[in-house]
Amino acid sequence: MKLIGNILWFLLTGLATALSWLLLGVIWCITIIGIPFGLQCFKFAGLSLFPFGKKAVTRFSSHPIANLIWLIFGGLGLAIGYVLSGVVWCITIIGIPFGLQCFKLAGLAIAPFGAAVTH
Repeated sequence: MKLIGNILWFLLTGLATALSWLLLGVIWCITIIGIPFGLQCFKFAGLSLFPFGKKAVTRFSSHPIANLIWLIFGGLGLAIGYVLSGVVWCITIIGIPFGLQCFKLAGLAIAPFGAAVTH
């Protein structure tokens, strides 16, 4: 089921979200100060391609300054996009697993520093 979910996710949502993470990462990496933020973007671009079968643990208290800067300058837009996509996906019963993946990625978009992804 993970394989089918990941294939459908990639075709319907994953490619677009991964490209948004990559674009944001490139923008962050333009400056030296933004490189750690850009690296987080690149890490989560890979996760957003195939999220099924992976668990994300977000620790909001870890790296609070970096997460606040991230939230103001990039994360809020991504998180809102994921939440809106998740609500749309959850309209149908078949879309609920995809909506849950959107909500998982929205949490990571809010606070990527200190987050851990496990298989």
